[in-house]
Amino acid sequence: MTARLAPPASEILHPITRDARVVDCETAAGLGALNRPGVTMAIWRRSPPVCPARGSARRAAGALAQLRILVRPADLRSALTPLFAGAGLSGGEMPDLLVGDIEVLVSAFSGIAKCDLVDVRLERITDNACSKFHRDNVDLRLLTTYRGATTQWVAPAYAAQALREQKAYTGPLERLQVHDVAVFKGRSGDPEEGIVHRSPPIAGLGLVRWLLCLNKPTLVSPEPWSDGMRRSPASG
Repeated sequence: MTARLAPPASEILHPITRDARVVDCETAAGLGALNRPGVTMAIWRRSPPVCPARGSARRAAGALAQLRILVRPADLRSALTPLFAGAGLSGGEMPDLLVGDIEVLVSAFSGIAKCDLVDVRLERITDNACSKFHRDNVDLRLLTTYRGATTQWVAPAYAAQALREQKAYTGPLERLQVHDVAVFKGRSGDPEEGIVHRSPPIAGLGLVRWLLCLNKPTLVSPEPWSDGMRRSPASG
């Protein structure tokens, strides 16, 4: 039996502020709005995809502690299938749905970023990660959270205040919802207007996040995936 994995009410925080530099969309194609002049972030506020019940998501997050590959969108399924199998997630509805979702997002990101290869990271996070307000040192990045606490961000009008005050910041704070997809500019793409954000502080709370992060290739990316390669889920 399947169910939609909606986040608990305590995790839902609707937008507090509106800013023309942040655009909402209803489809993956709509994320391409990031390439419009003056747009710093595009958010696909989608309904949770249909997946097996929460227990399956928890088991998958535990099995895939870390996965990283550099891959062409057309090769994504071939690259992920053996990694999922190595983590004990071969066959069944959960891996198929997850791979299908990542395929959609990798393809969309490749088009927006105009890159043939995409650096794909799927991470299980139990600490504070990047809990300071910051701009990423990238041109652009895509994030979505499949499970757990989600990325927090501030509207561009409050960016300087959040960067300056850090933990003392009490201004408007926004949060993506579980399964929302955000693609945004970093310092390299827009030094003054890249989105200021942070990981939610969860250290010591016994919480688990399952985060997908897509980037353009960099010097620290793994070697490009090719047919016949077999890597463990923790490789890269």
